[in-house]
This record gives sequence, structure tokens and C-alpha cells, in this order.
Amino acid sequence: MGINLSNFISSKSKNARMMDFQDLDHLDGLSISVVSANLYKDNRDDLSMFYFRDGANYASVYTQSKILSENIKWNLNQKNKKIFSLLVNTRNANAFTGKQGYESLKKLAHLISKKLNEKQIEDENTPKKITPKEIIFGCTGTIGEFYPYEKIVDQIPNLINKIRYTQNKFIWMKAALGIMTTDTKPKLAMEECKIGNEKIKIYGIAKGSGMIHPNMATTLAYIFTDASLSNDILNRLLKKNITTTFNAISCDGDTSTNDMATIFATNKIKNSPIKSINDKKIRNFDNALNNVLLNLAKRVVSDGEGASKFITIKVEKCKNEIDAKKIAFSIASSTLVKTAIAGEDPNWGRIVMAIGKAGPKINLKKLSIKFGNIKIVQDGKLHQAYDEKLVANYMKNENIDLNIDITTGNKNFTVYTMDLTNKYIEINSDYRS
Repeated sequence: MGINLSNFISSKSKNARMMDFQDLDHLDGLSISVVSANLYKDNRDDLSMFYFRDGANYASVYTQSKILSENIKWNLNQKNKKIFSLLVNTRNANAFTGKQGYESLKKLAHLISKKLNEKQIEDENTPKKITPKEIIFGCTGTIGEFYPYEKIVDQIPNLINKIRYTQNKFIWMKAALGIMTTDTKPKLAMEECKIGNEKIKIYGIAKGSGMIHPNMATTLAYIFTDASLSNDILNRLLKKNITTTFNAISCDGDTSTNDMATIFATNKIKNSPIKSINDKKIRNFDNALNNVLLNLAKRVVSDGEGASKFITIKVEKCKNEIDAKKIAFSIASSTLVKTAIAGEDPNWGRIVMAIGKAGPKINLKKLSIKFGNIKIVQDGKLHQAYDEKLVANYMKNENIDLNIDITTGNKNFTVYTMDLTNKYIEINSDYRS
């Protein structure tokens, strides 16, 4: 399946804000190259290489599915402190491919390291020795299909020949497009901040449209920064910020075998050493990283397969965050709620149903439900001024906010999701055609 250009250029069914693309430019220490390995048989870009000429510190979080893709297994087996290259292919998940899939990555890692060593000798005054264990992989696409090793290996020399040591908006867009599957839009985000007196860049790209439900990261997301940060600090920051971003989204309730979110630090900006995530000097970076991750996560939801509505579910005043999260996801995962919103039906009874089945105790006498600023339920009863026509008109918006007060404590959690339309069924019944 190729890129749907009409959807990419103009989509009336998506949150307009999500069509705004930031101008990512050069980030020192990173090179990007993108080619077509003809994995889709239509010459679209489908193979992307991210190369760190001096290596990069990194941290990853992966799917918690009990069935892992072969690339996740490979990545988990690599224990090096630095990574020199990330190779991402689309169209094929390399999951349920067994020995063939894993051995293919092993051979690719050997070839990539060999070719990058030649590149090091050619371009560097002091060449580094890159090993296969310093190469990691991202794979996305159909599960259970033979991994297309021959097509990919043929393009490795081409990828390395296309390496350029500066980036611009075009190459970032090309990379974001190159990792898409059923996505209709590329997903890019950026922030700039300071660590001490040093200006820092944080750039990110992601893909995801279907098979989206939090159990780590629910998509592919790659974050790049020029800051000097250790693997331990990157790991702590990533895990902390995944909770309220990529682990706070759901499109269809299904968790992939390939989920992967990785942050790379090229160490090109010599900021003050950071030894703890509680260091005051890292606060701005912490906030900026959260902004990038949340921006990308929202773009994934906005581009959910067949989506016509972007839904924000805020559950507040719970006994603890776990309860708030359970209730929010009970609503977000309900097909009855999602289809009612798709049909612009103000069927608030389905929200009540989803709250009740979630499990946590609620204070029914204090329960409050609002659609946007419109009060639906107050103190456990239908609001006396409830006007269904007013609510039905609100349901025509592209952005729907559901606000629920449980009133058993003071903890909150927000989840982002989309509606469930006929288009979702069309896309997934025709996925492999």
C-alpha cells in the first residue's frame, strides 16, 4: 500500500492543528538517508537509516507483548553503551519470522557495520571501529510474512552513499514519510530548551495509525537530541515521560509486537554534566521532552485509522492515578462509546456504562460528567438543565472533550483516543490487498 497523497495533502476529517509541521533542521552528530527497497512494489520510500558518526548514547522502551518481533529481540540483546546506526523498514514487521528473521538482521548488522567502517575511514580523521552490536533495527508492517532480506540488503550501499552530514526540513519529512504504513500523515515534532546556559535541540518522528493501545509505546517513535546525557539519565527521562504521552493513547485497543520508542543523544552540545533527573538543570529538558512525546502521541491518535474525531478523556479527583487511568481507558476502549461519537450521538449513557465496568470504586452521589463545558451528569444525576440538542450540536466538533469527576480523591489521568468509523473497517478488511 502506498502513501495516500490526497489524505496527506488535505484531510477534512482530521484535527487541522495536526496538519501543522514544524521546521526541523540540522542536528549535529546525526545523518539521515532514505531510499525505496520496493517493499510496497510502488517505489515509495520504505527504508530509512539514521547514522551517528561519533556514536550516540541511547535508551529504549519496548512492547510488553509476550510475542516479540525479531528486531525487538535483536535490540534487547545489544548491550553497548553507544549506537552508531538505526535501520528502519516498513511493510514487514519481522514478527513470527523465527530464525530467518533474526538471522537476516544479524547479517544486515554485519554488512552495515562493514560499510560504515569504510565510511569512517573515508570521512574521519580518527576513524571509529563500528561493530554489528552497535546497530539496532525498527520494523513495522504485516506480521508473519517472510522478511525481505534480499531487497533490503541490496539497498544498504545506496543508503550509505546517500549519507549527508547536514539535515533540513525536506530530509526530516522524507524520513517521517519513509516509516509510515497505514498512516496518512507524517508525524514530526521539535522543541528547543536549555541545559544550564547551553541551547539544546530535541527532534522527533513517529509512525502509528492502527494497532494502537498503550503497553509501552504503541508505535514507533524516535527522538534525537544534541545534548550530552548518559544512557541512565536518558532511560529515566524516557520511562518517566512515556507514562503520560505514548502510554496515554489508544486507537483500537490492540498492542503491537513491534512497539519501540528510542531516544538518542549525540553529545555534541557540551552542557553541564547531569547525574540525576532531579537536577534542576534538567527540568527544562524534561518538560521539552514531554512536549515532543505528547505532540507525537497526539498526532498518532489524530491519524488513527478512519478517525473523524480527536477525543480527550480527562478523569479527575480519583483515589489514585491507577484508578483514574483504568476509568479513562475503559471509556477510550469502548466500541460503544467510540461508535456513538462517530455517529455524533450524545449517548452519555455509554460513558456511564464504561465508568461502571472499569472496576474502581466511584462516589455515585458526587459523579460529574461534562461534554466540553456542557454539564451532563452532576451529583450522580442527569443535570437539571440538560439540553440534548445543545449536546448533539457539540458532538459535530472534530475535537471532543469528555470530563469526568469521580470525587474519591485528588488524582487525575488524561487519555487521548479517536472514534470508530466505517472507514476503520474498510482499511483493516483490505489491509493486505
